[in-house]
Amino acid sequence: MKIVMLERNNVGTDFEMPDFGRFGELEVYAYCTPDQVTKRIQDADICILNKMPMNELTLKDAKNIKLLCVTATGMDNVDLDYCKERGIRVCNVSGYSTETVVQHTFAMLLYIYEKMPFYDTFVKDGSYRECPTFTFFGFPFNELCGKTWGIAGLGTIGHRVAEVAKAFGCNVIYYSTSGIEREEPYERVGFDEFLKRSDIISVHAPLNDKTKGLFNKKAFEKMKNDAVFLNLGRGPIVVEEDLVWALTNKQIAGAGLDVLSQEPITFDNPLYKIRGNGKLLITPHIAWASIEARKRLMNSVYEQVEAFIKEQNL
Repeated sequence: MKIVMLERNNVGTDFEMPDFGRFGELEVYAYCTPDQVTKRIQDADICILNKMPMNELTLKDAKNIKLLCVTATGMDNVDLDYCKERGIRVCNVSGYSTETVVQHTFAMLLYIYEKMPFYDTFVKDGSYRECPTFTFFGFPFNELCGKTWGIAGLGTIGHRVAEVAKAFGCNVIYYSTSGIEREEPYERVGFDEFLKRSDIISVHAPLNDKTKGLFNKKAFEKMKNDAVFLNLGRGPIVVEEDLVWALTNKQIAGAGLDVLSQEPITFDNPLYKIRGNGKLLITPHIAWASIEARKRLMNSVYEQVEAFIKEQNL
């Protein structure tokens, strides 16, 4: 039994990994590029991966491969039809990062909503020392209580965001990106109404044909001028050039992004045009990545490998 882990560093090295070596020969790579995949997995029985493409091109020479374990929820990098034809089982992990993503959602929102970068700078650059009063009203902010929080994608994470938003006193509405009808405790609205009514919009939807480019210039034009937009779904759900337009023209008040159209960010990304004004917060796809979440992730993968080996009597 040979297990190959292609992208160890994509889940971080700051915690102890479960002992996959107890199942057989273990080969671990810190990083991997698409052109290295074929050679590295050609004699593997089990492959643990993160972002690497798994399709006919990369799997055709892997004659022994039986199981692919994706250290993520999304599996858009895996050709599931091809794997089914080959009899290769594919496992992902869901639910491991829900609480962390929700926490990051509110961290981003509050940083923008309460004008934290402005106030932090105001104190640290010495301006507060010159203030004639004990407080300073130069960067007005609002409270969340009573505001309308719109959620695009009311899945597991969206539900938890809704619960926390309600705890802050928000009115929660949602737009179903899947279009599936189901009974929910929150008001479902059409996309135009969703845009017009929301004071805060947070995106927690997968990337597919229905969501790609969903938030474009036309969408931002329909939003409130004091609205804050957050994307914690997938980068291409937002047309980044159009978001730059919306922020530059004060069409919306601010935005927080944890995902981008291309990751890592490229030098020519239009978002670089928004600098130092506190309107835009970008984090490097870390909403999922608390230490606790990453431990849960890899423990789940370990359990998947263990269960598969027992089931197959390998």
